[in-house]
Amino acid sequence: MQSTERFGDRAQAYAAYRPSYPDEAIDAVLEGLGDPAALEIADLGAGTGISSRLFAERGAHVVAVEPNTDMRLAAADHPRVDWEAGTADRTGLDDASVDVVVACQAFHWFATPFAMSEMRRIARRRAAMLQYERDERDPFSKAYGDVVRAHARDDTETMRMHALATFAHFPNATVSRRAFSARQVLDVDGVLGRASSASYLPNSGPEAVTLRHDLRAVFERFERDGKVELAMVTFVLIADW
Repeated sequence: MQSTERFGDRAQAYAAYRPSYPDEAIDAVLEGLGDPAALEIADLGAGTGISSRLFAERGAHVVAVEPNTDMRLAAADHPRVDWEAGTADRTGLDDASVDVVVACQAFHWFATPFAMSEMRRIARRRAAMLQYERDERDPFSKAYGDVVRAHARDDTETMRMHALATFAHFPNATVSRRAFSARQVLDVDGVLGRASSASYLPNSGPEAVTLRHDLRAVFERFERDGKVELAMVTFVLIADW
């Protein structure tokens, strides 16, 4: 299945259960660029618009580029977010038409020279990637990760690690890297929903039943007052030119 089609049956879960991004991560992307209200930002692989709305809330105008129709339809409207059905290597945007291009929890799907060339073509000043990962120094997050690894159907998590290394060598740019910690508070439905939003985990059939059983068991081990906290680190890589 092509990456542009993977989330068709996950869009509602993605919109409902994926975490936001720390304020500090958004600050890092915007740092040094002046008044956000004067900025044009392209968000590639925008999904259901979680990151697009965060930049728009700062005052920027955002072009959310997302090829998957179901993901676009699951997005909440925002007056400063416009949607385009392009892909990362064929955005359909004009040369130097935005100040910044971002890829948030998406760069691993298109970490290619073609996509980076497109990012450089459309952005006047900066490209950035935001990517959150579990902080498995935390016991619950480690246990959740063990379940994910036991049921994963492909190597998406390895792809994410490779994507960080690829962006760190963004051509003809100066790249910086920062990291910000956060926690996502979840009830049992949130834990199940978070897993169901991942395209590399089973979502139906016997494998999905076993996955949900294992996730419930982990939740019951760690919950306090019906909640657990998933510890995460958001990596922010910025390429300037």
